[in-house]
Amino acid sequence: MRRLTAETRLHPAELILPVFVREGISEPQPIASMPGVVQHTLDSLKAAVSEAAEAGIGGIMLFGVPEVRDAVGTGASDPDGILNVATRAAVAEAGNALVVQTDLCLDEFTDHGHCGVLDASGRVDNDATLERYRDMALAQAEAGSQLLGLSGMMDGQVAAVRDVLDASGFTDTAVLAYAAKYASGFYGPFREAVDSQLQGDRRSYQQDPANRREGLREARLDLDEGADILMVKPAMSYLDVLSDVAEISDIPVWAYQVSGEYSMIEAAAGHGWIDRDRAALETLTSIRRAGADAVLTYWAVEAAGWLK
Repeated sequence: MRRLTAETRLHPAELILPVFVREGISEPQPIASMPGVVQHTLDSLKAAVSEAAEAGIGGIMLFGVPEVRDAVGTGASDPDGILNVATRAAVAEAGNALVVQTDLCLDEFTDHGHCGVLDASGRVDNDATLERYRDMALAQAEAGSQLLGLSGMMDGQVAAVRDVLDASGFTDTAVLAYAAKYASGFYGPFREAVDSQLQGDRRSYQQDPANRREGLREARLDLDEGADILMVKPAMSYLDVLSDVAEISDIPVWAYQVSGEYSMIEAAAGHGWIDRDRAALETLTSIRRAGADAVLTYWAVEAAGWLK
């Protein structure tokens, strides 16, 4: 009877797996703060893509971890940089079984760890960063990415990337706008996953966790700039914002169940305090119930198995 009358359902096709690929390693490296998650080699990436395709999930989101970084994140737009090489490998392995997506942000590639280029005073230069995002967009599209995840939260990033993609013939490459991305305390394990060099925080360009209406305003701006999908991040602590955005959006709305949200449940379950699988599935259901059409989650492949 519960199954028959359920108001919200999960399907593997609505789940997206974030995947980390690290340059210069010979075997997958476990991420201590994210049990069960690893930094992949190019070879182990192919196996992960194959497993994800077999599970029937909707897609994978790739993050690159380079050996060398500099002030402007040169490796992010290098065709031979780790993210673009990994994208080509993933596309070849996935075929038509998965949507291969790429993170379009500089934080993994800069020696200061910020999502953009810094000016002389050490602040993020929004307009200079947009030029780098345009270069990254072309490099990722040329590598075969089907969807670009604009996670940097620069003003005007959607319009800048959409314009350069269309002008260069990549009209079918979709833009995922991280429209409501908050300066959250739940990103800690992710910074280990990408070997972040960040000192300080990103509060000058990510949103204040106290502000609900601001998330909706940012989403409307990205709609106007031509986004194909809107993202709310994090998911679990911002279900009100997610619901607001879903209410006004006529395009798909996604949510990212971030590293800290994942690791808290893994840690509690590891101590025997909660039922891991049940808690994970309950959180995913809550995110869908709040209005997400799809969810980025580190449990994507495993949860797909639970749902079959």
